[in-house]
Amino acid sequence: MVVEPALIETGLITGDELAAMGDIGPCELVEGRIVPMSPTGDEHGSYEGNFYYALRSFVDTHKLGKVRVGEVGIYTRRNPDTVRGADVVFISNERYAQKKSPGYLDIAPDLVIEVLSPNDSWIEVTQKLREYFAIGVRLVWVADPRTRSVYAYRALDDRREFTENDDLPGDDVLPGFSVKVAQMFEE
Repeated sequence: MVVEPALIETGLITGDELAAMGDIGPCELVEGRIVPMSPTGDEHGSYEGNFYYALRSFVDTHKLGKVRVGEVGIYTRRNPDTVRGADVVFISNERYAQKKSPGYLDIAPDLVIEVLSPNDSWIEVTQKLREYFAIGVRLVWVADPRTRSVYAYRALDDRREFTENDDLPGDDVLPGFSVKVAQMFEE
């Protein structure tokens, strides 16, 4: 692996170097620097699983692509590298066919799902949204367990709120997909 001289001088690392470290615990890489993250709680894991199961069932039935769960690493910037960890992602067959890296995703997922943790700030969430849309993510669902609602973003200024009595649609990213928001917050 070739490391850029500028990164060596500044103490920054690349996404490939982070991946080669193995399991160092929950973290993200932000502009070449490792940012530790707390492990998620029990309820958070349950909500991630609910989204994963609903999506995976639909995507597999219709042979639409891949669904991944568990802080999936996504490159949102290069030189210095930023690798964000997403709770759940859907990647269409078309996009997945363009994947080149065996490690973190070097393609933009079609859909990213972020389940808010108690310590998440909206400033941090907004920054992630900004990065996701900059690389071509088409839709982001931000699930808020406190309000039991899901915010669907197509852009920073295009947000819809779905409460627990609503059906959450897949829009044109997953045509025909719909699930009750309340089901996503079952434990």
